[in-house]
Amino acid sequence: MAGIVRYGSYIPYFRLQRQAIGAGRGERAVASYDEDAASLAVEAGRDALRGGLSVDTLIFATTSPPYAEKLNAATVQAALDLPESVAAFELSATTRAGASAVALGLDLAQAGQRVLVCASDVSVGAPGGIREAQGGDAGVAFVLGPDSEAIARLVGKAARTVEILDVWRIPEERFPRSWEERFAAETLGPAVVDTTKQALAAAGVQPQSLSHVVLDGVNPRTLAQLPRALGIEPGKVADALTQSIGRCGCAHAGLVLASVLDRAQPGDRILVVSEADGVDALVFEVTERIRSAPKPRPVQRWIDSKRNDLAYPTYLKWRGILPFEPPRRPDPERPAAPVMRRHERWKMAFVGSRCQRCQTGHLPPQRVCVHCGAVDDMREERFADTSCRVTTYTLDYLAYSLQPPVVVAVADYEGGGRFSCELTDVDPKQVKIGDQLEMTFRRLYTAQGVHNYFWKARPMR
Repeated sequence: MAGIVRYGSYIPYFRLQRQAIGAGRGERAVASYDEDAASLAVEAGRDALRGGLSVDTLIFATTSPPYAEKLNAATVQAALDLPESVAAFELSATTRAGASAVALGLDLAQAGQRVLVCASDVSVGAPGGIREAQGGDAGVAFVLGPDSEAIARLVGKAARTVEILDVWRIPEERFPRSWEERFAAETLGPAVVDTTKQALAAAGVQPQSLSHVVLDGVNPRTLAQLPRALGIEPGKVADALTQSIGRCGCAHAGLVLASVLDRAQPGDRILVVSEADGVDALVFEVTERIRSAPKPRPVQRWIDSKRNDLAYPTYLKWRGILPFEPPRRPDPERPAAPVMRRHERWKMAFVGSRCQRCQTGHLPPQRVCVHCGAVDDMREERFADTSCRVTTYTLDYLAYSLQPPVVVAVADYEGGGRFSCELTDVDPKQVKIGDQLEMTFRRLYTAQGVHNYFWKARPMR
């Protein structure tokens, strides 16, 4: 048997109110201009791995990969400072890939592997369309391992693959298309019910004994008939979070599951159903370990930590939909591959050094201590999870950025160490000396087809 050992989630800071686009009530979560699916996955993965949990395998699921050809999971591996001995896989092409990655990871966990599954998406739809209004951006991560470590063990699962023209996009197109909802509901609805019954039968669980039901899919009408068909009380269906953040593609089924785990009790039985080009159904049983396991940041905390006054033209600019005047500075040069490789642990994992003689921290890593002058007497130290405070800062209105002014701060780290870095997810008017910050993995810019990732600081969320 195998199950969920840890989990983590991440929801971006910005929200777009649907009223701003004439799409009714509620909000959608919006990845900032410096975020993409890889950075969202890294943020969720950091939460799941907090405390130094090791993994053997990484599976990354997304329909919005930053690179069309290059292993994006390698970016996630490097930013999480996982060893290069980790096997990495990538699933894509359907928003069901998030749940499928969890199912695949559980099979590997049952075979003795400890697996990290990261699922994330930046959901972009055509202006005025359903995907733009109802979509959202987020990431979620699960560490999967043996039953003996699980906070929620898998007790049954089933899957079905259906060739159907429901939601699709060819490589040359920017936005996905979708067929009429009634057709998909009539075709996939019975498959969803049958597959869920198979999963419950495999688990030996009656529908009425379920504590929570997570339903996610590209077509809400397909899933709407499931609770009535199985006799599940409507109150047991988990809040789909679509009013507060939108449907977040590959991440969404896992994100709702994480919100359920945030409040689950030992003995709770959880059904997860994810629909797109077929269906995955997973049945979990929460164990006593959920009481003692390290607590990640609750999903609700991410939801509540937000800025919801993002202007629609700004959103279109960030997603590259609306042409705009570029920064009045020369375009940046693409970063060089040898330099990036040579400094990979600093650039990608934010690993500095600390003098073993006087304990002074150094960012970036140094050979000679700036305090005591010791030479080659350093140990590596990862500062990505170390908080810091603003010592001084300035606003740069001329820097190359999609969202000027750029806030540059000198930050002092807990335990020692000072670094000048860019702030993000921050109102320039609200920055103050002494503000507490935390590090976040972001994309500085893209030049000649190369994404230049590094770490920025943001106010504590």
